[in-house]
Amino acid sequence: MKKDERYELLYKQIESLVEGESNRIGVLANVSAAMKELFPEAYFWVGFYLVDTEANVLRLGPFQGTVACYTIPYGKGVCGSAWAQRQTLVVPDVEAFPGHIACSSLSRSEIVVPLFNHHSEMVSPCAVWGVLDIDSTDLATFDDTDRRWLERIGSLL
Repeated sequence: MKKDERYELLYKQIESLVEGESNRIGVLANVSAAMKELFPEAYFWVGFYLVDTEANVLRLGPFQGTVACYTIPYGKGVCGSAWAQRQTLVVPDVEAFPGHIACSSLSRSEIVVPLFNHHSEMVSPCAVWGVLDIDSTDLATFDDTDRRWLERIGSLL
C-alpha cells in the first residue's frame, strides 16, 4: 500500500476515533496507537506533548514507543521550535538540528506538527495546545506527504 493510501486509511480511522469523544487524553492515546500500528516500520516513537501555559513548556502526553522526555521548554529542540514557530518541522537528520533534545539516541529523523485550537472560545483562536511528535530510527524518513497528512490529522484533534 502506498504512503498516501495508508494515510487516507489512518485519517478515516482517526476521524471515527475522535467523533463525539471529549476525553482528550483517551483520544490522543488511541491516535498515537493507531499511528504506530499503521506505520510500524517508519514510526519509532509517536506521541504528543501538551502545552503548559503557566510554565511555558511542553509536557509529555500519550505516546507509543520508548521512554521520553517529560518537559520541553518553549523554543527548544524540535518540539519546542515547532511550537514557537507555529509550523510543522521536518528534520531529516536530528543531529544536524541546532539544539536538538535527544530523548533517545536511536532517533535519527523527526517530524513535529503543532496542534491548533480551532474550536474553543475559552482560548485564543488558533493557539497551539500541543504538538504531534514522530521519530524514526532512519535518516530522512519524513517528507511533504507526511507533513500534509499529519497536518490534516492534527486538524481533527
